[in-house]
Parts: sequence; C-alpha cells; structure tokens
Amino acid sequence: MRHHDHDDEPYIVIEKHSGDVGNLLLGVLIGAGVALLFAPRSGQETRREIRRKARQAGDAVKGVAEEVTGQVVDTFEGAKARVEEQIDSARSAIESKKRQVSRAMEAGREAAQQAREDLERRLAETKAAYNAGADVARNARKPVPPVTMRDDATV
Repeated sequence: MRHHDHDDEPYIVIEKHSGDVGNLLLGVLIGAGVALLFAPRSGQETRREIRRKARQAGDAVKGVAEEVTGQVVDTFEGAKARVEEQIDSARSAIESKKRQVSRAMEAGREAAQQAREDLERRLAETKAAYNAGADVARNARKPVPPVTMRDDATV
C-alpha cells in the first residue's frame, strides 16, 4: 500500500491492459448469452436463439481465425521471399568475387611468368657479356709476340 500526504483521502488506481480479438469475442458471447437469458421468451425459443447466436459467434471466430491465418501466411511468405532474394544476392556477389579473384590470380601468374622469362633473358645476356669481357681480359694479358722486322722487308 502506498502512503501519501493525504492518507485519509480515498483514491482510485486505474490500470490499462491491452485487449485482443479473443477478449472481444468472449465479451460478445457472454453479453449475448446474458441478453438471451433475460429475454421474455419461452425456454425452447431461448435455447434455439442461444444455438443460433453460438453458431454466429463460431462463424465469426472462424472468419477471424482465417483472416489472422491469412495474414500470418502472407507475412511469412513475404519474409521468406525477402530472405531468398538476399541469399540469391549474396550468392551472386560471392560468384562475382570468385571470378575476380580467379582473374587476378591468373594475371598474377602471367606477370610472374613474364618477369621470370625477362629475368632469365637478362641473366643470359649478362652472362654472355661477362664471358665476352673475360675473354677480352684474358687475351689482353697474354704477351703479344714482338713484331720483328726482317731485313728484306721494305718499308
């Protein structure tokens, strides 16, 4: 119990509850039943009217249930379609990325092969130039026989 400055004054607490269709239908059924019980009719007429109202209420409940079921199915199918679209989109993006990676790998392989061939060619050229230079150097170190002039040679 809450204590207020004015404990001797009465107060009212109002609580709100959200209702749903089931509560509404239950209230309608109870109200219809009470109305029929207090109606100035014979027992047989009252029972007949109660059966008729019960059938109408049952039909109303079936209609609401079918409507709710339809809404749930529509919502589910819409969500399912959106999920399938997202999955298809993701698959497409993955396939695209796989193709890009594959092309990049192939281009990398080709560039590496080209670089290797270029390096091997340069290495062969450098080796040939080195060998040619070494041959020249070896030949330069060899003593050259002196050129002698013969007496019979004319200048």
